[in-house]
Amino acid sequence: MMPTRWLSEVRARFGFACDTPRRLAVTSALMDFDLSDDQLALRDAANELLDGFAKPTQVRMFSQGSGMYDVALWDAMVQQGWLGVTFDESLGGLGLSLVELAVLLEALGAHVAPVPFSSTALAGRALLRADRADLVPPLLDGTWIASVAWSKRAGAIRAVPDGDTWRLTGRADPSLYAPTADLVIVPACDHEGQQSLFLVHVASTLRPPREPAMDLTRPLGWWDFADTIAHRLGGTDAVTALTDDGAVFASCEMLGCAQAVLDMSVQYAKDRVQFGRPIGSFQAVKHRCADMLVDVEGMRSTAYWAAWSLGAESQDASIAASTAKCWASDASKRVIASGLQVHGGIGFTWEHDLHFYLKRAQLDQLQFGDAAFHRNRLAQLLRPRVAAGESVV
Repeated sequence: MMPTRWLSEVRARFGFACDTPRRLAVTSALMDFDLSDDQLALRDAANELLDGFAKPTQVRMFSQGSGMYDVALWDAMVQQGWLGVTFDESLGGLGLSLVELAVLLEALGAHVAPVPFSSTALAGRALLRADRADLVPPLLDGTWIASVAWSKRAGAIRAVPDGDTWRLTGRADPSLYAPTADLVIVPACDHEGQQSLFLVHVASTLRPPREPAMDLTRPLGWWDFADTIAHRLGGTDAVTALTDDGAVFASCEMLGCAQAVLDMSVQYAKDRVQFGRPIGSFQAVKHRCADMLVDVEGMRSTAYWAAWSLGAESQDASIAASTAKCWASDASKRVIASGLQVHGGIGFTWEHDLHFYLKRAQLDQLQFGDAAFHRNRLAQLLRPRVAAGESVV
């Protein structure tokens, strides 16, 4: 099914006849951050697809195998145009906004879907910003899988010029989908000590082995570069944009995980009976669930604000991205910890689905900088405003 046809069918199915997707709109008179009808229809369609391909039993079966990603789910997503949601129709995309992408990422997190969607979407956006649109189609049609060798350690990877190309040396933080990637996007320090962004086409000899990891739904590997040929995509601005995108993407996935854990916990509190009453009737459990809801809604507000800010190219985009990552990283820990408490001992076992969300969120909390990294980044971003006596909100 072609992407444009899929979007038309989604609209027709859910009763929407408009020709162009509605976006989150901001005007001088009104600021509306509710999802539009089309975005809600997209969310329903995405959840329907994932309910069919990524049910808990299917995710558990995948985690017990040796596959790098769920090929059937990946092919279904490619057919429906998910990878091209923010790309222009001339490239085979849907031409929607980052808010629509956030909707998909939240749904993927809620299903702990074992597919390389986030890293491949990140690479596509980085290539487009670098005017390398010629490399985007193989990503959109699922031919290539991408990884991002991001590291919070300054100077972890060094780059030196070599004629028309560059050579990279160093080791990045553990990277998702490194063991199966066809290309990798790499932030590195160049010979002048400045951060730059590079592209590496992955040969089979460079692709790292899969490392043992607690998140069994996604492969993890270490990128080790030793005079590896690379192509420069941009300077500090390109690295900043990649960090912003990565922080927001991880935040949206954590939002989906947290919402799923909240829903599971509330349902369990209704079903589990102790002393002749559902445990949800006890005040301690009620308070846990209420606190979880507050955290989830805070995650939702910051994540979607950040997605909108990036799409609108707001001057506060980096601030919004780091705010979302701080909040999502901390709040997802609290939500899942409370979910474990509500479920009791069963929640701590691998036999319960809650454990998949725990491990998925723990890894996402570290991707593209943990909460401490982004609090420090926020301080650096806001310091000039404080020094100038300006408001930081």
